[in-house]
Amino acid sequence: MTVGLNVLGTLLIVAVMVLVNADVIGRGMFDNPISGVPEIVSMSIVAIVFLQIAQTFRKGKLTRTDAVLGFVQRRAPRLRIGLDFLFSLAAIALVWQIFTASAPLFKKSWIRNTYEGTVGDFTAPIWPVKLIILIGCAALLVQLVMFATEAGLRLISKSEAAE
Repeated sequence: MTVGLNVLGTLLIVAVMVLVNADVIGRGMFDNPISGVPEIVSMSIVAIVFLQIAQTFRKGKLTRTDAVLGFVQRRAPRLRIGLDFLFSLAAIALVWQIFTASAPLFKKSWIRNTYEGTVGDFTAPIWPVKLIILIGCAALLVQLVMFATEAGLRLISKSEAAE
């Protein structure tokens, strides 16, 4: 599932690049820009982040202090596992807060059909981006729970001390 979300995020990046280039060409060569490009780009950036964050975490590519974690790993492997476990619990709490704060915003934008843009020029509903935030948070929560479970099992395992 995370790979599929990541692919959608990548396709959205390509679409935004094509749109921005078409807008620049239209603006420069024909003095006719594409309406709504700034709104589409701003909404797309948020969507891209939430579409790709679960896979980024799954692959271990989120920004972190590898130098410190590597140092701890060499000196005290069980402490490193404990840090991973604590990190995942804190991350679960944080992402859950984002999810629970975003759910009412999605519901409100869906019910009210809230839009971005200017009436008569360009409008786009914002509920799809709000839904993507919820989906991205849910996918990340699954990955974090799996990571926490693995770290917790490694932490209580006797064989980990041999590594």
